[in-house]
Amino acid sequence: MILAAGLGTRLQPLTDHKPKALVEWRGVPLLEHVILKLKDQGFTELIINVHHFSNMITGFVKQKDHFGIHIEFSHERDELLDTGGGIAHASWFFGDQPFLVYNVDIICDIDLAKLFEVHVNSHAIATLAVKERVTSRSLLMNREGLLKGWRDNRTGETILVDESEGQLIPIAFSAIHVMDPALFKLFPAEKRFSIIPFYLDLARSRSVNLFRHDQDSWTDMGKLESYA
Repeated sequence: MILAAGLGTRLQPLTDHKPKALVEWRGVPLLEHVILKLKDQGFTELIINVHHFSNMITGFVKQKDHFGIHIEFSHERDELLDTGGGIAHASWFFGDQPFLVYNVDIICDIDLAKLFEVHVNSHAIATLAVKERVTSRSLLMNREGLLKGWRDNRTGETILVDESEGQLIPIAFSAIHVMDPALFKLFPAEKRFSIIPFYLDLARSRSVNLFRHDQDSWTDMGKLESYA
C-alpha cells in the first residue's frame, strides 16, 4: 500500500494546485519514484489511498497504463482517515499474507526483500523499518529489536510499553512497515486513528519488530527543506 492521501501542507506552495504525490523530484513525480521502486523489487499488486486532488492521482496512474501492474485506489472521500484509518479502509484489498505500507514522500534505497525476510523470521505481527538519524520523535527499542516506547525529543514526553525494561535505544521510524493481516481484527473501532499509538498499544501484548537499515540512504521529500 502506498499512502498518498495527505494534504501536503509541509510542501506548500508546491501542493496548492497538485497533490504531494505528483510533486516532482529530479523531473519525476514522487508517486512514480515509489511505484517504480516497488515494481523493481517484485511488487505487482498495489493499492494507493487518495483524497487531496484524488482525480489527478488516478488520472496520472491511468495515463501511465498502471505501470504495467495491478493498481487499485482507496478513496477517502469525506475525510482523511490518518495512517491507521487509511490502512483499515483499504483492508478489502489484502489477502492472508503480510503486506507492505510505504509513504509516498519517502525516497529510500532500503532492501524490501530483506525487510520481509526479517519480518517472517521474527514471527512478529508487524515490522517497522527504522534508521539512526536526527528526528523530532523517536521510537524506543530494546536490545532484541522490539518496540518498547516512544519519545518526543523536543518536549521529553515519553511513552513506555513496559516500565520494567532496561536501557532503551532511540531510533527513527522510516515510514515503511510490514503488517500481518491479523492486525485488522485488532484495529480500534474508530474510523480515523494514527498508526504509531496503535503500535505502542499493540506492543504491550504482541511482538512489534523493528528492522534497522542504518546503512541505507533515506529522505523525507514531504518537506520543502529536502528540495533545497
